[in-house]
Amino acid sequence: MSARAAARMLEVSAATGVRWAQAWRERGSTQPGKVGGHLRPLLESERDWLLARIEQKKDPTLHELLADLREERGVVVCCDTLWRFLRRCGKTFKKRRSLPKSRTGPTSSAAAIAGAGSSAG
Repeated sequence: MSARAAARMLEVSAATGVRWAQAWRERGSTQPGKVGGHLRPLLESERDWLLARIEQKKDPTLHELLADLREERGVVVCCDTLWRFLRRCGKTFKKRRSLPKSRTGPTSSAAAIAGAGSSAG
């Protein structure tokens, strides 16, 4: 029986019947093929260097690390790749306050912190 005739009998489109027949001829099965797979992280070989650089340079930015990688190691990756790699290593890059914390006390009055003067009532 032709692939198209089998497709009509199974009530699927002719294109699906043809694809199933091709899969049967090529693989001996109509089961779907493997999709995706594990890709080794691009920066895995630079793990030790990156972690040492972060300890050496206190509070580096991602863009500084990218520039160091490019200049010193010849590795070119995008910012997102570096960020995801470092996140997997347990490193985070958080925004810091622009002013150091006051040693004597809060810089705002207690009333301002409690919301005094707001229209919330």
